[in-house]
Amino acid sequence: MAVELVDLLRAYARMLNSLSYARLAPVLHSHFQFASQTVFSEIHGKQEFLEYMKPKLEAIAKGGSPVFAEMGSVSAYGKQQPCVILAQDTRENLVAVALGQEREGRLARIDLCIVPPPAQAVRTGEYPA
Repeated sequence: MAVELVDLLRAYARMLNSLSYARLAPVLHSHFQFASQTVFSEIHGKQEFLEYMKPKLEAIAKGGSPVFAEMGSVSAYGKQQPCVILAQDTRENLVAVALGQEREGRLARIDLCIVPPPAQAVRTGEYPA
């Protein structure tokens, strides 16, 4: 059975909405990469990403500034593609979109983007939990 990119992105959204990477970790490629347009350096490797996310998720849980991860699609790099639309504090305060790449049935890369703007994404109302 082929794994769809949208299902892998759904696991990423589930991590943010549940503040637990337990269901994301098994679908990450061992050579996973994470990049953000607002951060200079990329993260290389599944373990490095999980170590990076653990304190981030803990801080969100303690901080009183919730994150919302909604499934959607956006026109980027010349095509319409699935994405996770990220909001903070309220579901209407859109801050970024997460684009992904699949390799060998695993999530191989996430690019956290402010361009294209999240307001241009097509929202579905689906917040995986």
